[in-house]
Amino acid sequence: MREERATTTALTESELQAAVEQNKGIYDRWFEPDYAYSVQKNLGEGLDKNYFRLKWVGFDEMPKRNNPAHPLIYFGNHSGMTFPWDAVMLSSGMLKRVGYRFEDFWRPLVAPQLNKIRLMNAFLIRDFWRRCGGIDATSLNFETMMHYRGSNLLIYPEGIGGIGKGFNHRYQVQRFATSFVRMSLKYKTDIIPICTVNGEYINPYSYNFEWVNRLSSKIGIPFLPITWLLVFLPIFPWLFYFAFPARLTFVRGTRMSPWQWTDKPFDQLTRQDIEELTERVRAQFQQDLDKAVAEYGKEPYQGWRLLQLNLRNWKELAFFHSPGWPLLFAEHERLYRKSGGRAFKLRTGPFSLLKALAMNPPTWAYFIPVLGWIPILIQGYKKVDS
Repeated sequence: MREERATTTALTESELQAAVEQNKGIYDRWFEPDYAYSVQKNLGEGLDKNYFRLKWVGFDEMPKRNNPAHPLIYFGNHSGMTFPWDAVMLSSGMLKRVGYRFEDFWRPLVAPQLNKIRLMNAFLIRDFWRRCGGIDATSLNFETMMHYRGSNLLIYPEGIGGIGKGFNHRYQVQRFATSFVRMSLKYKTDIIPICTVNGEYINPYSYNFEWVNRLSSKIGIPFLPITWLLVFLPIFPWLFYFAFPARLTFVRGTRMSPWQWTDKPFDQLTRQDIEELTERVRAQFQQDLDKAVAEYGKEPYQGWRLLQLNLRNWKELAFFHSPGWPLLFAEHERLYRKSGGRAFKLRTGPFSLLKALAMNPPTWAYFIPVLGWIPILIQGYKKVDS
């Protein structure tokens, strides 16, 4: 978001609001509600039941807007040193919890790096994040979304640094961007924290080296986790999107109203004022997260229960365990397009797996050692629409 901040802050308020009006096309430009629904029904539910086993704490009743004209801002901690499966499962699972009512849901603000090349979309699926409702996290887009009445917003203020902080810094909340606190102050709307527990174990014992990240960022990958899995990555390309079956637990934290924490009008707040309020938010969130980890983070995998669950649901294992995800996502994409966006039920038995393998030849590359990377990278580095 820092890239565009200089542009938006240089505008007068009237110029900014004119720019917002011109930018409101982002509300619907890529978003496909039917696609988001289908992803949850056909992918998210199975990944929840068979793999990540989501647990929800404090979400029996969803918060209501304190200012009806402007969305609530949900925010959370990133984790995992891997593809952002924590955010995927949080959003898909929450969509189900709110009964697929998008007005009670949120639109996530997504790091622009994830939309620039297809490699950073799930299994090379075109505009995956955007079609599911994601909005590029720029200053103008954030300002524009604060006028959106169709849903609330979700942001990860740690940014990419939250995902790539390394296992040695697990559950240590990184420096927050100030943008979401600034929007709360300007539009007098509350912020709702969500603590993700066990996400650190999606790819445990992975570490972060700045010089490695600088090199990987030159090829569009924001960070490269240093882990024992790297030894096998050339042989098994599907490992690029791999995740261990950590039981993801989402705990609602302390609702906050930064706009009530100061007597200054918004236009008189200095950058230092906003940074101090942001640090107060971060400190409260760290307390909430520490408490959530102490209560729900003792058994991140619950391996025995997972084994029992998998024995009961053995017919679905091939699709819903990590090696089968390339086929799962590709077959869903094929059937969604074939159905013309209409609702359908993805079959996940053993014979369906063989059919998916036959009907989606590009996915074969994920299972071809070394040479499989050639078509993946050719497709992965295709530019996406801006």
